[in-house]
Amino acid sequence: MLQIGQKAPRFTMDAVIGKGDFVTVSSDKLEGKWKVLYFYPLDFTFVCPTEITAFNERIAEFEALNTTVIGCSTDSKFSHRAWIQSDLGEMKHALAADLSKQVARDYGVLLEDAGIALRGLFIIGPDNKLHYQLVHDLGIGRNVDEVLRVLQAIQYVEKSGGAEACPVNWKPGGETLRPQ
Repeated sequence: MLQIGQKAPRFTMDAVIGKGDFVTVSSDKLEGKWKVLYFYPLDFTFVCPTEITAFNERIAEFEALNTTVIGCSTDSKFSHRAWIQSDLGEMKHALAADLSKQVARDYGVLLEDAGIALRGLFIIGPDNKLHYQLVHDLGIGRNVDEVLRVLQAIQYVEKSGGAEACPVNWKPGGETLRPQ
């Protein structure tokens, strides 16, 4: 199991972005940036597009926080492209193809028997350190507002050098705590 504070597993995957352009996403090429890596079970399903489009609509907010968002499933890049072109529309963030299932396995979200990923989400720092992880059951979508809030809290605490902490329900501009 991954531990907060450890280095996150490295990855390089084929991906699709825009209206169907093939690209490669690599944790090595994203050094110095924050990363939100989220896994979803399958293309052409019913909960997954609600999450993907919610992240897509908020990409500018993540980019303003020096953060790259990557969606990932065990489908092929060709399946991703077909879904983008038929249903999802233009993607402002990459949908990565973990066809070997190794990245989902490395992050501990692979359902081996089914060959699909649980709804895992990981916030990884510019130094590739794991700061946050959550895993939802297949039928439960994630909350993009909460992902942004947690990312902002992590960045705030990191910037303070650990001199401040964010209490429950903290939002940017809210009161913080100073350990004594």
